[in-house]
Amino acid sequence: MRQLQESLCLAVLGPMRAWRHGDEITLGPPKQRAVLGLLASRVNDVVGFEEIIDAVWGNEVPPTAANGVHTYIAGLRRVIEPGRSRRDLGEVLVSTGGGYALFMDPDALDTTLFAAEGRRARRLREAGDGAGAAEIYHAALRLWRGEAYFGVPGPFAAVERTRLHELRLSVVEELAELLLELHRPADAVTVLSEAVAKEPLREKLRGLLMLSLYRGGRQADALSLYRETRQLLLEELGIEPVPELRDLHNQILVGHPDLDDPVPAEPTTEGPAGVEPRQGDLRRPAQLPCRPRGFAGRAAELGRLRELVERDQRCPGTTTVAVLEGGAGTGKTALTVELAHEIAAGFPDGQLFVDLRGSARDGGSLSALDALGFALASLGVERGRVPGDLSAASALYRSLLHGRRMLVVLDDAADAEQVRQLIPGGPACVLVTSRRRQRGLAARDGAYRLALGPVSTTEATDLLANLAGAGRLVGREQEVAELAELCGHLPLALRIAAGALAAEPGLTPAELVRRYRLPHTRLDQLAVRGDASTDVRAALAATYDALPPETARAFRMLGCCPSTAITTQMAAALAGLTHPEAHHQLQVLVDHHLLDEVSGCLHRFPPLVRIYASECSELETRASRMAALGRMLGLRRREESVPQFEETAA
Repeated sequence: MRQLQESLCLAVLGPMRAWRHGDEITLGPPKQRAVLGLLASRVNDVVGFEEIIDAVWGNEVPPTAANGVHTYIAGLRRVIEPGRSRRDLGEVLVSTGGGYALFMDPDALDTTLFAAEGRRARRLREAGDGAGAAEIYHAALRLWRGEAYFGVPGPFAAVERTRLHELRLSVVEELAELLLELHRPADAVTVLSEAVAKEPLREKLRGLLMLSLYRGGRQADALSLYRETRQLLLEELGIEPVPELRDLHNQILVGHPDLDDPVPAEPTTEGPAGVEPRQGDLRRPAQLPCRPRGFAGRAAELGRLRELVERDQRCPGTTTVAVLEGGAGTGKTALTVELAHEIAAGFPDGQLFVDLRGSARDGGSLSALDALGFALASLGVERGRVPGDLSAASALYRSLLHGRRMLVVLDDAADAEQVRQLIPGGPACVLVTSRRRQRGLAARDGAYRLALGPVSTTEATDLLANLAGAGRLVGREQEVAELAELCGHLPLALRIAAGALAAEPGLTPAELVRRYRLPHTRLDQLAVRGDASTDVRAALAATYDALPPETARAFRMLGCCPSTAITTQMAAALAGLTHPEAHHQLQVLVDHHLLDEVSGCLHRFPPLVRIYASECSELETRASRMAALGRMLGLRRREESVPQFEETAA
C-alpha cells in the first residue's frame, strides 16, 4: 500500500491535475473530477455515499445520481490503479463503510503543501528570519496555477474554491507586509499588483499597495490608486473607502513621516542634519522581482552574458554595462531577471531594480532625476536630502556606490541619457533592457549590446511545456510547431497561448491553432483580458506610440503593402518619400524593432508586427491607402518594363 500511496500526486490549485509514478493521468469528465476533489479534501478518511451526491449535484439530484457515482468511481480507479482487477479491493481508492476513501500521502496534495509552507513562513518570520520567510511565501504562491478547482462543478468545489482563494489572499497580504518590513517596497508592489487586479474590491490589498508605492518613491501613483479605488467602490458597491484607507490617503497626500520606511537599526542612515549617509550606513536593497515561472531557452544568451560579467569582475574596478535590446514581447525583462538572480550572489552590496517606463503609453517615462531619487531613497538617503539638480543627484549616487559591488537593473529604458546617470563607477554591474537600439551606450559608455529576437521552435516548445504541462504536447509536435509559428516565436505570445491551454484542460494545441490562424483576429486572441502587460497588441502599440510622427506615418503606409518584405524603393513609393527619406524612416523602424533588416535595401516585418501594421494602415483615409497602392503598382510596372539583357559570350 505504501508504494501505491506515494505514487499518486494531485494538484487542485488551478485546473485539476494528477500524476501516477510521475506520469500525468487523465481525470475524465468534470463531475468525475468533482468526486476526486471531494475525496482528496478528506484524504485517508471515508466520505459517505450521500455526501458525494450532495457535493456533486447539490439540490438538483437526478434519478441517475447513484449510478453516476459508481461510474465516476470506476473511471477514477481505471486511471489511478490501472492494474487492479474488479475483484481486487484496491489500495488507493477503496470502498468502505458505506462510502469511499482515497488513501495517499497528504503531502502529495498541493493544498496540503500550500498550508504547510504558510505555517513554515510564519514561524520563520516570528523567529526573525524575514528573508527566509519571504522565500517560503513566494514558494507557496508559486504552487497556484490559476483558480482552484478550475472547471470543476458542484457545490463542494464552489465552497472550496472560495475558501482556498481567501487563504491565498491572506498569504499575499502577509507576504506584502513582510516585504515592507524588509524595506523591499518594489517587491511588494509586484506581489500586490497582480492580487489587486484579480481582487479589485479588497480594500486591505489596495491599502498595502498604496503604502508600497509611496515607500517606493511613487507618491503620485499611490494617490492615483486611491482615486481609482474610491471610484470603483462607489460604482460597484455605492460605498466610500473604509476609514483606514481614507486616513492612509490623507497621510500620503501630505507625506506624513509616520509612513516613511522605518530605518533598520543596523545599518542606520541617521546622522547629524545636513550630513549624507556614509558608505557603511547604506542600506542593502534587494529589489529583484521574482524569477519568471516557466522560463525556458535563451541558454546561449545567458551563457554569453554570464561570461561578460565574470570577465569584467576579474578586472578590479571595472563596471559592467550590458544592454538587452529587442522588440515588444521578446522576453528582455524575463531574461534579465533570470540572469540577475543567477549572478546576485556576486554583488553582496545589494540589487537595485528601477522601472524606467520608457515604453509607457501614458507618457509617464521616468526622468533621470526621478530615477535617481528612487535609487537614492532605496539606498537610505532621506527624501528631503535628495538633490533637486540632476548633476548633484548623480554625483551623490556615484559617491555612495563608489567601490560597492552593486547590481543595478534598469528596465525599459527609453534612451541613453536616462541610463547614463545611473551607471556607478567601480565593481558594479548594470543590466539595461530597451525596445530601442542603444548605440550611444556602446560607443560612449562601453556597454555590451545583445539583441533578442524570436525563440527557436525547440525553445518555444519548452516554454509551452513548462507553463501548460508537457503531457498536453506529447505526440503533437507538428501542431505545437504551427502554434509557435502563429505566435511569431515571440515569448509573450507563447506565454499567452500557454495560459490559454492551462486555463482550459480540454483545449488541444490543434484547436488553439485554429483560433489563431485567422490574421485579422489573431491579436484579439493573443491577450489576457484586463491585463495590458499581457497583450501583444498593447505591447506593439506602446512601441508605435513612441515613434516620431513622420515615422509613424511611414509605418502606417507600409502596412498597406500585402507583402512582408519591403525594399527601400517600395517604402518610398508607399509613403511618397524620396529614396534617402525612405531609407532613414526604415532605419528608425529597425531601431524600434518594428522591422528586421535583411540587407541594406531589404527589410521584413516580423509576423505579428505585420498584422499590427495592417491594422494601423486603417487609420489612413481610403484615398491615402489607394494612392499608396497606386504608387507601388506604378513602381512594379516600371521595374517590369526595364529590358533584361542576357550575357553573351564574346
